[in-house]
Amino acid sequence: MDVKIEQSWKDVLATEFEKDYFKKLTDFVRGEYLSGKTIYPAAKNIFNAFNLCPLNNVKVVIIGQDPYHEPHQAHGLCFSMESGTDFPPSLINIYKEIESDLGHKSITNGDLSSWAGQGVLLLNSTLTVRAHDAASHAGRGWENFTDAVIRAVAQNRNHVVYMLWGSFAQKKAEFVDANQNLVLKSAHPSPLSAYRGFFGNHHFSRANEYLVANGETPINW
Repeated sequence: MDVKIEQSWKDVLATEFEKDYFKKLTDFVRGEYLSGKTIYPAAKNIFNAFNLCPLNNVKVVIIGQDPYHEPHQAHGLCFSMESGTDFPPSLINIYKEIESDLGHKSITNGDLSSWAGQGVLLLNSTLTVRAHDAASHAGRGWENFTDAVIRAVAQNRNHVVYMLWGSFAQKKAEFVDANQNLVLKSAHPSPLSAYRGFFGNHHFSRANEYLVANGETPINW
């Protein structure tokens, strides 16, 4: 199957694209876009996280659940949004933690593409969603695919920082060797849980300290 995705990812995930579950997933997603329903992100942005962060550039992995499901938000990077609209609460809390942790404000337009360009894979577990219907594409096969993505990172890259916020993201830790990488876990930045351990987790400074200690350039969060 010819999947339009950045070449290094295409190479390492080639066998995944030929599996039955992925063919069924592709048929389902194609049907959703052709049905007249509004699906996020735009089809051209489904694999945006991979196109902006080739495998050999991955230094940090942040895992979200599924894309934002309101207009002018999702563009293929978890927690990131198109610039020019109001920030979702989780992103506001991420910015608050960066300012508290690092002592400076982060970018303020909501678009985290600059992180991706520095080697941060901003991966949602489910890559598509119906408008106004959270988790509507869950259980269709995306989770199998993104498990394979984490396995590919784990097998091809060492000294990667995994930021796993909330129990959903933390399930992906089973594919990662914590002796060869830094696995950071905390509560999710959602307003429902941020005060139960996301605020004050110091993940951004801890990530940069680890990267520098392993000869990598820190991320400009």
